Amino acid sequence: MRGPAQSSPALAIMFANIRIVLVNTTLPANIGSAARAMKTMGLTDLRLVDPKIFPSAEATALASGSSDILANARVVATLEEAVADCSLVIGTSARSRTIPWPLMDARQAGEAVRIESETHPVAIVFGREDRGLTNEELQRCNYHVSIPTDEEYGVLNIAAAVQVLAYEVRMAHLLAAQQPSSAEQDASMPVQFIRWDEEIVPHGDMERFYTHFEQMLIETGFLAEDNPRQLLARARRLFGRVRLDRIEYNMWRGIFTRLQEVAAELKKAKG
Repeated sequence: MRGPAQSSPALAIMFANIRIVLVNTTLPANIGSAARAMKTMGLTDLRLVDPKIFPSAEATALASGSSDILANARVVATLEEAVADCSLVIGTSARSRTIPWPLMDARQAGEAVRIESETHPVAIVFGREDRGLTNEELQRCNYHVSIPTDEEYGVLNIAAAVQVLAYEVRMAHLLAAQQPSSAEQDASMPVQFIRWDEEIVPHGDMERFYTHFEQMLIETGFLAEDNPRQLLARARRLFGRVRLDRIEYNMWRGIFTRLQEVAAELKKAKG
């Protein structure tokens, strides 16, 4: 089925900031089908985190006209590497987790990606065929997105999920282009997606932030090194939801450093 072409240079530029990330994909056919789903919606940036088999003739066959996306796909070892330069990471999740995370539906995710991709790289992350993303991987996402499926048969394969979210992203961009101004649409979104006066810190820097945060908690005696409980996960949820800009990031890192210095001074004074 072929729909009417609806593309523009401006749309292509924004879409270049939108990344599809597949984690530990087992079946090459799913990689090829996901590439095809991306191409039909104008997305081109595919990152593969430690795929079981790639490249693959089966993936190329299933790509069916989108082999250029496979040829340009980047294979990386970890999710952190795949999203390090992204300011917004949305992870797909089909089930509830021990610690609830900010949740979007597919349409909300499409609009959030539209706003963010105008100025920053964005990633939508898809997990393994049999068990999705781990709790640890999901905690590295700002938001989770869930696609409501029928209760009697809720099985949605990776390529189908990519197609749904890629469609919502494209529709959000096309609808915004039809508006005389996108200001009203932006104002209806959570404050995290209103254009900010400072650059949002990308995920690579935030991983260093969380490492520093944990070190500070241990050195000040607030956190037992061998018993972190759920505090660190909840801290990730908090800061991931807020999304720090560069000035806020530097402020918090400075606070952590000063607390570490005070803790060291007190330890030295006690002998």
